[in-house]
Amino acid sequence: MEKLTSKLSTIDFKPTGLVEKLSETLAEAILEGVFKGGDQLIEVDLQKQFGISRTPIRESFRVLEKKGLVEVVPRKGTFVKRIFPRDIEEHFPVRSVLEGLAAKQAYQNMSAGTLEMMERTLARMKIAAENEDTKNYWKQHVLFHEAFIDSCGNQLLINLVKMLRMQIMWYRLAYQYYQEDFKKSYRTHEGILGLFKNKHTDPAKLEAAVRNHIDEAVTKFMGYLDAQEKTKGSTEPAPLKRARRMSVKKNS
Repeated sequence: MEKLTSKLSTIDFKPTGLVEKLSETLAEAILEGVFKGGDQLIEVDLQKQFGISRTPIRESFRVLEKKGLVEVVPRKGTFVKRIFPRDIEEHFPVRSVLEGLAAKQAYQNMSAGTLEMMERTLARMKIAAENEDTKNYWKQHVLFHEAFIDSCGNQLLINLVKMLRMQIMWYRLAYQYYQEDFKKSYRTHEGILGLFKNKHTDPAKLEAAVRNHIDEAVTKFMGYLDAQEKTKGSTEPAPLKRARRMSVKKNS
């Protein structure tokens, strides 16, 4: 919690962009596991903690709802959206097939410029992995995948894959996954880039490598969900206490 509090203390709230700042702060708290699936976000507590009115808080809730992070239940409140095993079982097989196909098609269209960009991105992933910098690793990982997805030349496929990748379930679970297994993930992407660079690669092999990368993550994700469920009802602080422990600086 000290780590999160330290981060929040550096945020300067200003009249312009207040909703954006607040929604980013709450989103980060959800991604880092400060708020768990099913936790209720209480307006009054957040209002007192951040020293702001209810209006930007409610607008921030709407932003988070559009991103799939929370559910706003009429007359009950706003709750962090839960992710169930069925969500993973339905989501990842489809994404695996489509993203593998995108890689296969991208191999024929890959430009030297895109390969160089992927190499630079992979180098940043390596540095982030060595420093255990979860947020930067996650950011570079997204750029790496989007580079070959955008190169597939099939706009329908690009739109479908990006729609699946944009679903917050992927981001939340990926965030936890890469906190645990930087090195393995880096090696996997190093191998994928090697296949793209090799002029004699069988496109089907590249497709399989990308699919396997996504399929292997499913087991990790299911384990993460199971661990989350086991923490329910444990001695962890209640949502309201966690909210009260967050602090920010606000310009007068």
